Amino acid sequence: MREAPTPNWLTFRPKFLPISLRIDKRVPLILIVLFVFICFSLVISISYGEYNIAPFDVVRSVFGIETNDPNHLLVVRSFRLPRILLSLLIGTALGVSGAIMQGITRNDLADPGILGINTGAGVVVVAYITFSVTPQTGLIPWLAFVGALATSALIYSLSWVGGSSTLRLILVGVGVAALGGALISFLITRMQIFQAQQAYVWLTGSVYGSTWEDVRLLISWLVVLLPISLLLARQLNTMSLGDELSVGLGLRLELNRLLLIALSSALAAISVTVAGTIGFVGFVSPHIARRLVGPSHEGLLITTVFTGGLLMVVADLLSRWVIAPSELPIGVTTAIIGAPYFGYLLYKRGR
Repeated sequence: MREAPTPNWLTFRPKFLPISLRIDKRVPLILIVLFVFICFSLVISISYGEYNIAPFDVVRSVFGIETNDPNHLLVVRSFRLPRILLSLLIGTALGVSGAIMQGITRNDLADPGILGINTGAGVVVVAYITFSVTPQTGLIPWLAFVGALATSALIYSLSWVGGSSTLRLILVGVGVAALGGALISFLITRMQIFQAQQAYVWLTGSVYGSTWEDVRLLISWLVVLLPISLLLARQLNTMSLGDELSVGLGLRLELNRLLLIALSSALAAISVTVAGTIGFVGFVSPHIARRLVGPSHEGLLITTVFTGGLLMVVADLLSRWVIAPSELPIGVTTAIIGAPYFGYLLYKRGR
């Protein structure tokens, strides 16, 4: 007599919440492995720089324990730790944003930039730098946030013809992104050279000069947006079956699509506010997570939190190492990593 096959799923039902989560059995082990890799990468990244610090001293300094060198605490806690934690959080936000966008569009080549979110933020920021007599650096993050969300609202409204569709969202998003890119190029030609340099640095993405204030800002948004993303994972699973079948299963398609687009836009926008436009993280990290734990969004979103964060920490380390003692903007490094992978997927699809 054959034994019944062991289920491949784990189900979690919190006592005090009217929800249940079903994840692949591979997820817990994969998360443990990724967590170890992240911790190792954090220590190595913090220890590397013009002022090298031994890994054991890095760990002691992170927890506020004094070492033989009194400068260790200052270098680690005031300069390097905020920057690297910010990279980790940005990777988390962009990764989950990309996973949601790929789920909405049912297109594994999508990322947050597909709706022109980064471009919309860039247009507002570059316009402000161009026309403001004395640009205030502190306003740039909030202008970027407003521009990103406004662009998402514009694209959704333009794609509405008795309802939205994934194809129209993509086509309108690509068109708006192209128009925004042209506007940015035009505005930069009208700038003074110092202003143009400032705009280019922001547009390429950078975590240089990050502070604990940036880290707290991002954490305050993520503690709200990430749980909401997880709660909507089941809707993403249903939407992946197609519009007609989703409606047939009782899903309020347009409402959920609007909520998920707003959620993906907010996750991408808050990353843009603190580090400028960083591409390909939202595209690559969901792909890595999908290969590790499969397509079910409950496990996929949780795993993407780790893969996105790990990717950004490694990218930040490479940015500081490749042309040391100078450094590459982190947006350039993620493009160097992501563009070949994007080309590989296109080639694989064309075969």
